[in-house]
Amino acid sequence: MKRRIFMGVLFCLTVGLTACSKDDPQVSLEAAVQQLQDQIEARDTGAVMDLLDAKFRAQDEYDADWARKTMTLMFLRYAQVKVIAVSRNSRIDPPGSPIGLTEAQVVVTGAQGLIPERVTPYAVTLEWRLEGTDWKLRDLRWE
Repeated sequence: MKRRIFMGVLFCLTVGLTACSKDDPQVSLEAAVQQLQDQIEARDTGAVMDLLDAKFRAQDEYDADWARKTMTLMFLRYAQVKVIAVSRNSRIDPPGSPIGLTEAQVVVTGAQGLIPERVTPYAVTLEWRLEGTDWKLRDLRWE
């Protein structure tokens, strides 16, 4: 009996939290950022491409086709890819708008997850656009 009550409470909390996250753009933006990281680490090019906006640009010169080709080559080269976000901050900018910004310090590793591509983290800026209830990555810049 106690287990049924516990499972019922757990179910209600899960449904309640899911409903809140869909209504809160900040929460759904942070979930999209995490989903992007998870899909890269899972080496799932198709799932990453689903997160890109139709007008996606990287470094103001590359498009979604470039992103697909680059991921495919990276995933063929490395058996495992790990994205380590040293720091990450996401916000709606300006508040209430359909634009989200994520700024992060990121280290990317390959091989057995031990070999960083470079010693210092990349400074990465991601610009997201809210389409319906989904955040899509519109612009990617790094240094």
